[in-house]
Amino acid sequence: MPKILYLKASPRGNESFSNRAAEAFLASFLAAHADYQAETLDLFTATIPEFRAPASQAKYAVMSGKAPTGEAEQAWKAIIDAINHFKSAAAYVVSAPMWNFGIPHRLKAYIDVIAQPGLTFSYSPQTGYTGLVTGRPIVLVLARGGAYGSGTGGEAYDHQAPYLRTSFGFLGFKDIRTVLVEPTLAAGPQAADAALAKAIGELRTLATDPTLVKA
Repeated sequence: MPKILYLKASPRGNESFSNRAAEAFLASFLAAHADYQAETLDLFTATIPEFRAPASQAKYAVMSGKAPTGEAEQAWKAIIDAINHFKSAAAYVVSAPMWNFGIPHRLKAYIDVIAQPGLTFSYSPQTGYTGLVTGRPIVLVLARGGAYGSGTGGEAYDHQAPYLRTSFGFLGFKDIRTVLVEPTLAAGPQAADAALAKAIGELRTLATDPTLVKA
């Protein structure tokens, strides 16, 4: 049974706009795709391998064509396990708020763990970098207190959506759908509720889009 992996990157539970929107998408997706199962990885409670010196040594050993040894080998095994878990999914949804114009540190730490040579990307002098996680859709559900989307005038401050699209694109994702929930603070509670309702409507439509997953 194929799996959709939900990467939850807000610690605010049901108070989170991104969580609520992503969970509405997930419910509609599972209703439309009965052959799928869902798994939630809450990045604020999950164990994410720490990328300290041994893991860093292992990474650069691999990039040099060598096998890591000793503590580096053990640290690399934890990285491989996290990546294998990530790659076990057939589709993905990510919920994330904007923090200081970027993404929460736990999501950044997770991306730093899964973006590894030989596992999620490769490199050659002839072809450059090639993403290895291919043929799968990812839906980014992004909440922001202000408005930073196209036409708002705040685009230059948005280091959330571009970073995530670039990072997952680097890993090989071609089908990246982005739905914004904005503004959730700057224009007051009524505007926030309207933004959430609009995003949920878009996500429910997207969940049943036949182009999202291959039969």
